[in-house]
Amino acid sequence: MAIQEIEPLKLRRKRCWRVDKKDKKFIVAMDGPAGVGKSTAARRVAEILGYAFVDTGAIYRCLAWLAEEKHIPWTDGPALGTLAQNMHIAFVPHDGGQRVFVDDYDVTDAIRTREISQGSSTVSAHPQVREVLIALQRKLAMEASHGAVLEGRDIGTVVFPDAAVKFFLTAQPEVRAKRRYDELQARGVSASLDDILHEVQARDLQDTARAISPMRPADDAEVFDTSALRLDEVIGHIVACVRRVDPIPSH
Repeated sequence: MAIQEIEPLKLRRKRCWRVDKKDKKFIVAMDGPAGVGKSTAARRVAEILGYAFVDTGAIYRCLAWLAEEKHIPWTDGPALGTLAQNMHIAFVPHDGGQRVFVDDYDVTDAIRTREISQGSSTVSAHPQVREVLIALQRKLAMEASHGAVLEGRDIGTVVFPDAAVKFFLTAQPEVRAKRRYDELQARGVSASLDDILHEVQARDLQDTARAISPMRPADDAEVFDTSALRLDEVIGHIVACVRRVDPIPSH
């Protein structure tokens, strides 16, 4: 896919990005609701810029999967916190992408089910879980040689509030549901578009209404609606914005 850098889109919020030259890492925060395409865009942006990619959503999905395997309820915060402390996650490069391993089990496909998606939102609401996994996210980002791209729901507000560049991607629920539906169809997974739309709306409510780290745009994040944009346009826009702040990539 050819990526062309484009001029920044019309903003809904004023950007106040500053880079402390003493900082050792350049952090790009990408937040937004389920199904907006954050993971795909973040992975490609990181590849283009030569930054590390930290898939925070996969980390919470891994915990939801492991809890299910060990018959630990997604509502049991203390037990999940202990499980998170002892969970070993590895992201292994493979054929231009990466495979995800939990305790030596390849869970790349297993954590992408609709059930685990809902479970990840439930487990992420527990303070015991967030304390452990936020520390892990920061550790992975700070291990990068130059910069890192992180995607999630509270990267710019909680995980890295001082990130050099922040984005909040959004899209209409119907558009996000259709994207998820097309993705499942391409994988040969039977699904109902109406059911997926209901799940998207339920996930939005769960993520925005939770007491701990609710999903919201950071005050200095650039917020833009991707409903009518192609993926390459979203990627090109983000890359152009980052290079205006960090003009010399790591490679």
